[in-house]
Amino acid sequence: MATTFEPSSKNISVQHTDCFIDGQWLPAQSGKTFATINPATEEVIAQVAEGDAADIDLAAQAARRAFDTGPWRTMDARDRGRLLYQLADRIESEIDDLAALETLDNGKPISESRTGDLPFVIDVLRYYAGYADKIHGSTIPIRGRNFCYTRREPVGVAGQIIPWNFPMLMTAWKWGPALAAGCTIVMKPAEQTPLTCLRMAQLAHEVGFPPGVINVVPGFGPTAGAAVVKHPSIDKVAFTGEHITAQTITRDSAATLKRLTFELGGKSPNVVFADADLDAAARGAYVGLYLNQGQCCCAGSRLFVEESIHDRFVEKLRELTENRRVGDPFALDTEQGPQVDQKQFDKIMSYIDQGKAAGATCVTGGERVGDCGYFIQPTIFDNVTDDMPIATDEIFGPVLSVLTFSDAQQMIERANNTFYGLAAAVWTRDISRAHDFAARVRAGTVWVNCYDMFDAAAPFGGFKMSGYGRELGEEGLKAYTESKTVTIAL
Repeated sequence: MATTFEPSSKNISVQHTDCFIDGQWLPAQSGKTFATINPATEEVIAQVAEGDAADIDLAAQAARRAFDTGPWRTMDARDRGRLLYQLADRIESEIDDLAALETLDNGKPISESRTGDLPFVIDVLRYYAGYADKIHGSTIPIRGRNFCYTRREPVGVAGQIIPWNFPMLMTAWKWGPALAAGCTIVMKPAEQTPLTCLRMAQLAHEVGFPPGVINVVPGFGPTAGAAVVKHPSIDKVAFTGEHITAQTITRDSAATLKRLTFELGGKSPNVVFADADLDAAARGAYVGLYLNQGQCCCAGSRLFVEESIHDRFVEKLRELTENRRVGDPFALDTEQGPQVDQKQFDKIMSYIDQGKAAGATCVTGGERVGDCGYFIQPTIFDNVTDDMPIATDEIFGPVLSVLTFSDAQQMIERANNTFYGLAAAVWTRDISRAHDFAARVRAGTVWVNCYDMFDAAAPFGGFKMSGYGRELGEEGLKAYTESKTVTIAL
């Protein structure tokens, strides 16, 4: 990070708070607004348009026109890619301001916004920009005097509903493949963190995306989100969030048989064997849980430690955790900011209370930090059993559960004993053991001797109740295309 970068919540300009529909900024048709809150201070940042079904209808109609009859449909694929490149360049030129806006609205440390999230946003958009003219069909040697080939065509209008934990990243993960494939978009950002998505919409407009290609309607799940799911002009829904919401989306989309992709929650096992590099494993477990205040769907929240190294390993983690700097997210040395809102704060504190009541040992943390803002001490629970709520439920906060194992076979069974299946990790110097673990654990991503290693080219998604479909990589494009077979008699 450049030493001249001096972020402050005092000088951030919030430029857009209305709905962005068909290339225009519009208030909600109802006239309603809602407050977006600074989680570090509990103060109102701005009043944002509260879109609902009427606004989603306008956005869906605009996206439908842009897809069916607008210039987007006939634009050369390479030119679509060029627009994505230009959007990435524009974000890069405003990276400091966008990182500050993300931190203001979400609460994550500015160091993470600026050096983690924003560079990844830019990388994802550039990755898919390069894919825009490389979405190919194939020729098929069928019987008879016929010529048969397939085309990969855009699925149409994509409804996209994103969460609050990585607002700009989730926008990029959704926009990149959809726009590269030639889809148009109706996005509902999380009501807790709408500001950077709205700013990205403005930047997309400024670099030349045609009206109606990208539409953003802030609002709430039961109104705006439900309208996205039910609207007959929306062909596909991509959702990142809780599995309970995904079940509702599945039911509500049945009438129109929308294509669906879900990236949902997790209770990911992170397994440390005695032969591992314990310092590296401790650091990996620390980052794998506490990154983004523990508000990561793939957080390694179930830490399985081999019995013979348990005491040493927990002590290493305790030292790291107690030295973690919690505070003002705009301070460059802050490592952990506030949780996103009061609801999330209360949920996490409730699970901490449940852990204590269940008999787990609170090694460190477990309390609120300060009396203003949604700050929680990074927390380690030891002597956790598989049936405790802190070991079974997705807490989505800075709460780590340590479990002990001695039998490797039993440990894999325990690791798989969850209805989630998003991610997993193993720390060992035994390459055979690592490959065996990777093959047998039911998870969409398995990290070996690392954690939270993401790349725009590497697919990400879950098994079981952690969702279906994949984001990122070539796999991420599949959710936004249909396969068409063409057969010609010769």
